[in-house]
Amino acid sequence: MYSDRLFMAAVGVYVLAMALHAAEYAALRSAQPAAAPAEAVAVGATSASPGAAVPDEGPGGPDLSDESAARPRTRADRLGGAAVNLVVLAALLQFGSIVTRGLAADRWPLGNMYEFTSAVCLAAVVTWLVVLRRLPALRAVALFVLLPVVILLFLGGTVLYARAAPVVPALRSYWLVVHVTTITVSSGLLLVPGVASLLFLLRRSGRGGALVDRLPSAATLDRLAYRTTIVAFPLYTFGVIAGAIWAEAAWGRFWGWDPKETVAFVAWVVYAAYLHARATAGWRTGRAAWINVAGWAVVLFNLFFINMVVAGLHSYAGI
Repeated sequence: MYSDRLFMAAVGVYVLAMALHAAEYAALRSAQPAAAPAEAVAVGATSASPGAAVPDEGPGGPDLSDESAARPRTRADRLGGAAVNLVVLAALLQFGSIVTRGLAADRWPLGNMYEFTSAVCLAAVVTWLVVLRRLPALRAVALFVLLPVVILLFLGGTVLYARAAPVVPALRSYWLVVHVTTITVSSGLLLVPGVASLLFLLRRSGRGGALVDRLPSAATLDRLAYRTTIVAFPLYTFGVIAGAIWAEAAWGRFWGWDPKETVAFVAWVVYAAYLHARATAGWRTGRAAWINVAGWAVVLFNLFFINMVVAGLHSYAGI
């Protein structure tokens, strides 16, 4: 009961934070004509027109910088600051929901789709808060990061909800803590670069008009996606390896081409291709970003379609 109440409170606070970020974004957008000349001077080549190609500045791209450090505090800044505080509060409430869920079920709280989705969203939010702590100028992206988080939490609390109960015998192993936790954290981390790459493609295409005119430069978004993926990919790799070791202990083989195993491997290949493309001349901009978006789509496909529709040894969604 306490876990469910904390979960509902967290979702409500996330929605309020998203509303404040939307108000902040609208204020930033309305200030675009006056701010454009100053921004052009401040960021130089990285503030090229949305349709321009991103400058070739090595595999990592240009360094991220706080593009708004010299600006006086505005109404948008106050709204954004309040929104970030609410996101921190919502993350604490959600963490409390996950902990009390584990206490209620007397097990590690990652035994069904509801718990997994909640933990993925928390990992994504914490990742975003860490990014924002280091680079406050990226706060304009917060609205677009919170949107999929709120959607996933809504689905988790309604369609995917499952009562606290023991897990099936196959999951009663310490590998549940190692494998599932690592996959959960890495999946949450990968949500942020997925959003960043989508916004990069939109910013670079010149489409979207007023919707994207206050986003950071295309090069900055691309750099954000690359850096976050670099952190998430080794974690995801370890999670896949740990799953293979657990499969050998539970089912007598490291790999059996189970649907979830197969799609997880496909996602790994896609992200490996993204990192390779990101370091290859001629692929560092739009092509690499499309690969990153495809990787995020495969992760979502594995999370929902494979767990809920396709039958396999991993069919323990709890719905």
